[in-house]
Amino acid sequence: NHYVMPICSASRAALLTGRYPIRTGFWAGNLNPTEKFGLGLDETTMAEMLRRNGYVTHGVGKWHVGAYSWEHTPAKRGFDTFFGLYLGAQDYWTHTGMSTGWLDLRDDSLLDGVLRDTVRHDLNGSYSTNLFTDRSVEMIRKHDKSNPMFLYLAYTAPHIPEEAPEDKINFFYPQSSSRVTRKTYATMVTMMDAGVGKVLAALEDRGMMENTILVFTSDNGARFLSSGSNYPLRGGKGSFFEGGVRALAFVNSPLLHKAGYINRNIHHVVDWYATFQKMVGDKPRSHNKAQLPIDGVDIWRSISKGISCREEVLLNLRDPAMILDSTETAANFIRSYIEIVEHFGEHNNPDFMALRWKNWKIIAGGAFEVRGWSTSNLKTPYKRFISEDGRTHVWNGASGTLLFDLASDEREENNLAEQRPDIVEKLLKKKNKHLRNMKVVPLKVRYHLEMKDNIFMPWCDGEK
Repeated sequence: NHYVMPICSASRAALLTGRYPIRTGFWAGNLNPTEKFGLGLDETTMAEMLRRNGYVTHGVGKWHVGAYSWEHTPAKRGFDTFFGLYLGAQDYWTHTGMSTGWLDLRDDSLLDGVLRDTVRHDLNGSYSTNLFTDRSVEMIRKHDKSNPMFLYLAYTAPHIPEEAPEDKINFFYPQSSSRVTRKTYATMVTMMDAGVGKVLAALEDRGMMENTILVFTSDNGARFLSSGSNYPLRGGKGSFFEGGVRALAFVNSPLLHKAGYINRNIHHVVDWYATFQKMVGDKPRSHNKAQLPIDGVDIWRSISKGISCREEVLLNLRDPAMILDSTETAANFIRSYIEIVEHFGEHNNPDFMALRWKNWKIIAGGAFEVRGWSTSNLKTPYKRFISEDGRTHVWNGASGTLLFDLASDEREENNLAEQRPDIVEKLLKKKNKHLRNMKVVPLKVRYHLEMKDNIFMPWCDGEK
C-alpha cells in the first residue's frame, strides 16, 4: 500500500518536497521538454533539507521536475553533484531525448555557489543504467565517512524506449519464447536490480550500511502497450486505479526493528520527506528559507515496527485531463493544450477527486473513460494479464462516482457507490480541505525552441 502518482514528474515532485502535487502544480501531469514550468523555487527539496543538516548530497539519474532555467536544475536545488538527465525519456545509448533528439546527459556540481555544467558527449554508446550505477558506486567509495550522505539514485529503467544490451538479453533469457520487446524489458529490470545490488555491496564494503536506510520505490505502475504488468491490479501508468498508483517499494536497513515482512499499512511517497526530516532533527523554522506546509507524515514507526501512521492519502484532485486515461500519449496531449485558468472553470472540473481512506477508495468526477481488465478475462490464467500484445484491456465508459472496498476487492471490479452512499458522502466531504491547497497552474504551452549543437539547455534566466 505504498502510493505514488500515476506519472513520473508528479511522483518525483512529491518525493522531493513531501507535498502533494496539488500544492506544487504537478497535479496537471508530466512536464514536456519545452514547457516553461517546474518545481517552484520557493519549494524546499529533500536535498536542500538534508544538506542544511550537514549531509553531502548526490543526485544520479532522472530529474524531470523542471529545467527551463538554471535555477531549477538539480545542482541549484540542493544537490552538491548531479549526474544524469534534466528531462524525461531518452535513448539509453545516445542519451538524446525521444521526442527532441537533444543530448541531455549532464555532469554537474556546485562550488562556492557557482554551477558547473558539463555535457558528457564522450559517453555516447554507454548504457545509461550502467552509467548511473557506476557513478553511484563511485560516490560511495569516495565519500568521507565523517559526514552523512544522501544519494538520490533515479534510474530511467525500465522507462521507454525499451533498450538493453543484446548480449545481456541473450544471456538472461536465451530460451524465452516471449516477444523481443518483453525480453528486452525483462533485461532492463534485471540490470537495474543488479545495479541496486552493486550499490548495496559498495555500502557494505565501506562499512556504511550499518547506519544506512535504503528505500526503493517505483514512480508509477507499468504503462499499457508496453511489456510490463501490474497484475493483479487494474489500470496502469496514467490511471488512478491501483495499478497506476500503488507502487512496488521496499526498505532495507539494519536500523529496522522489524524486518523480513510485508508491510500493508498505508503510505504515500510524500511521507519520506517527513520521515527523513524527523530522523535528522531538522528544525524548518530555524532556517532562512521558509518551508512550505508538507503533507507527508513520519512513517518510521510504521516501517520499522508495523504501527500504522496514516489512514488517508489523496491520490489527486481536479485533473480531468488524466482521470483514468491509461494511454500516456493522450494524457500528455490533453494536458499540453487544455486551457487552465485561475478560477474553477469548466476546463478544471473541480468535482474530480481520487482518494483512499482506510480500505475505501473513491474516484469521482465528470464523464471519463476507464481502461482495465476486460470482463471476459476476469477468470483467465495469469498469463492472460501479462499484456503480451498490449491488447488484453478494453475501453469502458464511466461517469459519476466509483467506490471500491480494497480490503475485499483490490482489483477494483465492484463499484459500491450506490450500495454505500454514506461512505461516498463522507469521502466527498474531504474534497474541500484539499481544494484550498490547489496551486493555480498557468496555460500549458510547448515552446518551439532550437538548441545550439542539438544540446538541451535551460532557456530562461532569473525566473521562478
